[in-house]
Amino acid sequence: MEEAEKELERRSKFLNSLIQKKKSIEQNESLNVHVRASDMPLPLQNRAFHSARVHLNSMPPGTKLDSKRLALALKKEFDSAYGPAWHCIVGTSFGSYVTHSLGGFIYFSIDKIYILLFKTAVEPLEH
Repeated sequence: MEEAEKELERRSKFLNSLIQKKKSIEQNESLNVHVRASDMPLPLQNRAFHSARVHLNSMPPGTKLDSKRLALALKKEFDSAYGPAWHCIVGTSFGSYVTHSLGGFIYFSIDKIYILLFKTAVEPLEH
């Protein structure tokens, strides 16, 4: 009987994770977000999408994208919420090759703006 309960619990968790992913995808489609690559947990992904969208919506209509300002805003928000060493690259065309901490990488687009947000390990300096 215990094995059946464990299997039922496992299936319940799996179905719940599918439901959460579907909700996340539906929410992202309304924001016109496309995830290109990620190993970041869904709550952090959603925070990145929301923060980027809020910043983009705060720009006056018809103004040019200030990619440096958006990158700095995302970096500061993630540094304060999830610890230091977050990095952000924003633009309409760029290349990159980065090393990141496990669970701290996302590359996504909103409309035609591409955003790379990632965390690196912080190691103390030895004296």
